[in-house]
Amino acid sequence: MTEASASLCPTCGTRFSPGSSRCVVCGTELSGAAQGSTSPPRRQVSLDLRLALLLIAVLAIVSAGLTFAASRTIFPAAADETPTGSPTPTATQSLTPSATPTSSPVPTVTPRPPIRYTVVEGDTCGGIAFFFDVTVRSIIAINNLGTECLLSVGNEILVPHPTPTVTPEPTHTLAPAEATEAACPKANYTVVANDSLFAIAQNYNVLMQSIKDYNGLVSDTVFEGQRLIIPLCERLTVGGATPTPTQPPPYPAPNLLLPRDGEPFTLANDSVSLQWASVGALRDAEFYRVSVVDVTEQMIGSGSKMLVDYVTDTKYIIPTNFRPAGSLPHVIRWWIEPVRLSGTSATGEPRYSPAGARSIRRVFTWSGSAEAPTPPP
Repeated sequence: MTEASASLCPTCGTRFSPGSSRCVVCGTELSGAAQGSTSPPRRQVSLDLRLALLLIAVLAIVSAGLTFAASRTIFPAAADETPTGSPTPTATQSLTPSATPTSSPVPTVTPRPPIRYTVVEGDTCGGIAFFFDVTVRSIIAINNLGTECLLSVGNEILVPHPTPTVTPEPTHTLAPAEATEAACPKANYTVVANDSLFAIAQNYNVLMQSIKDYNGLVSDTVFEGQRLIIPLCERLTVGGATPTPTQPPPYPAPNLLLPRDGEPFTLANDSVSLQWASVGALRDAEFYRVSVVDVTEQMIGSGSKMLVDYVTDTKYIIPTNFRPAGSLPHVIRWWIEPVRLSGTSATGEPRYSPAGARSIRRVFTWSGSAEAPTPPP
């Protein structure tokens, strides 16, 4: 069969021989007109089945990739959250509510609306401010005026209410007598041996009656170890008329240095040197009172042999004539006391009052023979 004598199926384009009634490929009934048709055949594109399936699979993969990329762009995935194992329940600690401290309410001030005032002849900002008990600055600020605060008669201005002062919480207030008592400086003093109320009052320059009143004393007698309160606010001047707070406090007891307690001295010692530590810089009319007593003379009944002297140095040399006579050692007792010149006696002798505590008492022994005094001619 030649190409000219062959015919084409109108459906699938398959060549068939003349006289065929049905297409062997697609099964189309072939009409007579179609069988005799000699029109040129139409081009048909045919694909192999495997190739078509491959193209469909590629298109599906590409479409899936595009869809996944679009979803990642619109809905970004959360950070890497890779659960590891099954979650373990954690016990939640229940918090116990603690009591909230309540502070005392602080009084506040409720602002009041300003006062409307009409300016009259002769008004000034200063006069209005004085009348309403406010500042000129507050009137300028509330009315937006210039620094000159110029006013026009008939104009209405605003005047702020004065700022009230918040009343503070009431505090404990001392009564006048208690306030006077609290304002009076005081000193505590412990009575030592041989003290007297008169000497203590003289030392502090305070009246004896003031000390008695402050301590509830009914007599002038004091005892060793008794504690007294000295009202320093009632000190007197030299004339005894006006109290003064400039009286110095009492000195501490001097610390004795030499000789050592119980140290012996013999005929080789013409004199004995007493030494003690300073209690501070002595003021005018203040001294150390040196007291030396021959205890043995008192015990044997030969009479009282005592030496009292006043010095400003911290050293005192016992004169040779105080050395006991004979070879029997004598016990000598000595002590030091700060004193202050307080006046003179009726005979013109100086009088001293204690200016501090008395030192401890020490003893030493001294033996020898004193030279007999030369009789007067």
